[in-house]
Amino acid sequence: MISTRAALLYGPGEEYKIDTVEIDEPGPGEVLVEIRACGLCHSDEHVRTGDMPLPHYPVICGHEGAGEVAQVGPGVTSVAPGDHVALAFIPSCGSCASCRTGRGFLCDMGMKLFDTGMITDGRIAHRISGAPVARFAQLGAFAERQLVAESSVVKVDPEIPWPAVALVSCGVATGFGSAVSRAGVRAGDTVAVLGIGGVGISAVQGARVAGARRIIAVDPVEFKREQALRFGATHAYPSLDEAIAGVGQLTWGQMCDSVICTFGVMRGELLEPALTLTAKGGTCVVTSVAPMAQAQADVNLFLLSMMNKEIKGCLYGSESPRVQIPRLLNLYRDGVLKLDELITETYRLDQVNQGYADIEAGRILRGVLTF
Repeated sequence: MISTRAALLYGPGEEYKIDTVEIDEPGPGEVLVEIRACGLCHSDEHVRTGDMPLPHYPVICGHEGAGEVAQVGPGVTSVAPGDHVALAFIPSCGSCASCRTGRGFLCDMGMKLFDTGMITDGRIAHRISGAPVARFAQLGAFAERQLVAESSVVKVDPEIPWPAVALVSCGVATGFGSAVSRAGVRAGDTVAVLGIGGVGISAVQGARVAGARRIIAVDPVEFKREQALRFGATHAYPSLDEAIAGVGQLTWGQMCDSVICTFGVMRGELLEPALTLTAKGGTCVVTSVAPMAQAQADVNLFLLSMMNKEIKGCLYGSESPRVQIPRLLNLYRDGVLKLDELITETYRLDQVNQGYADIEAGRILRGVLTF
């Protein structure tokens, strides 16, 4: 039996508590990873606030993980002890219809993301005093070591720093792909990014790399607007109303070819102003996580059809983790994609609550736990 210190939630609305968790040895198709870094992603905060209720507590949160393979179980072929890996919260089996058609981000194994048992065989492999422990997105990377499925790890270049590997495993991949893949930003486009957190700032970078002429950042926090301008935005506004007025003047009323919603929490009333920012024939991408019970949204259906606009959902940047993670790390290595500059602060495992308090207060752009 293996033991590890981990940050657990014992219920919605509570703070993280550090406990020792017992973990099984790797079984068939499983990998034990020594976690080296994990990003503080807002998706974990959705679990803590209750916007994304889970079926079982306690749960080890954390999914933007990077680490070194310590052990592998029978049948594992893609990684070996000593390899460096990114943890992918979207598993990729490689054989389902989605994976076979290049849409690994919609892998059928995603149906098991919130199961308490292992994604491999369903058994309970994580316990505290004999009681089952869940892991967010089958990862639980707020831990010193973790047992995961081979389908949830992606081998990476060992020369890449751990924090950079961690960031591309979720937030950067999701934001970058929201602009480049899902919105299909092209050279010369005008793009708006609504909400400049970890995902939003990566959407700004994606739009920049794709060659957008104007990149409009919208966020009420001055620090985040400043950061957006630093990472490639050309204009920044503190509110949607000001952005709508400003973009109307900038574009002679044509508005934005693409609008990417990366709010901290998506609400139904935010969709219509986002569509107001969207040009005729334009695309509005909804990447933000909404509360699970959010079943209604404000949409002027007449204008949606008469102006030929699109509303698209977006999961993991609409790219396969096994393709996107190495691609983004190559861009980072070549100096095209800024990752080190994203990290405002690093924290120890027992500082996880402080890290999320800093995010809530708008004091940091990205925070990373380092082990």
